[in-house]
Amino acid sequence: MERRGFIKKVGLGSTLLGVSGAMSMPSFAAGKAEPTFNMDFAPHFGMFRNSAPGGIVDELKFMADQGFRSLEDNGMLRRSEEEQALIGKTLESLGMRMGVFVIEGGDNWKVSLTTGRQEFIDTFVDTCKKSVEVAKRVGAKWMTVVPGYFERNLPMGVQTGNVIEAFKRGAEVLEPHGLVMVMEPLSDNPDLFLRHADQSYMICKGVDSPACKILYDIYHMQRNEGNLIATMEKTWEEIAYIQIGDNPGRKEPGTGEINYSNVFKYIHEKGFKGVMGMEHGNASPGVDGEKALIQAYRKVDVV
Repeated sequence: MERRGFIKKVGLGSTLLGVSGAMSMPSFAAGKAEPTFNMDFAPHFGMFRNSAPGGIVDELKFMADQGFRSLEDNGMLRRSEEEQALIGKTLESLGMRMGVFVIEGGDNWKVSLTTGRQEFIDTFVDTCKKSVEVAKRVGAKWMTVVPGYFERNLPMGVQTGNVIEAFKRGAEVLEPHGLVMVMEPLSDNPDLFLRHADQSYMICKGVDSPACKILYDIYHMQRNEGNLIATMEKTWEEIAYIQIGDNPGRKEPGTGEINYSNVFKYIHEKGFKGVMGMEHGNASPGVDGEKALIQAYRKVDVV
């Protein structure tokens, strides 16, 4: 991928200056940075590839100049240690924080914790341990987890118990480091075990650890159950991270049916100070599409 090739092109030495880690990068806003967003929206790499084509450092600088305060990167575990360190240093230099990356081991959907199989649990725990070291490099606190597919020869209660026991093992790894795995109900296909907020809430109560909370993805929840504000209200005490995407289409707010102005108003009034990941595509291509995306977030940002 182009963003990974950036490291080889510029090298750490030419990108970071001095022991302070000050960045040798031009301001994409030509010294006129845009106002900081009130809500902590977090873009991902590639979202502004046309406006900042130089690679991951340039993209981060562009995000900061546009008023974004966080980043999320699902595939962080697959990056080299050098690239992870570069991202961490750049975020620190820009005063940004790291959102989620995914705790993944093999095919996360098919290697299912619902089965109770020891080899799957061992892989999950080992990946949690690896994630602790990655979190240190990039300054992360939250990591996405998904339990995988239904195990159709087991009752739902048994599957739920198996997931709770597996997540307890993960929490034992993460909790001493102040890290939090956030489980994400998904809508991608009907074979997935975790689909609803109340189901996630029950698992959190079963795990009973500050290291196990809910990632409430508004796009997936609109597809699976709707009634967004009422559902968030019922499960709010276990929600630690929020992701965004309009429906249909999974693009920026204003491109689908979700009333994001009302949803964000509710989240703001609840006092949410966490990261809100922009886990969606751009509705329109090129630089103009990236400008339109930023303006869409300006329109729904809570003042």
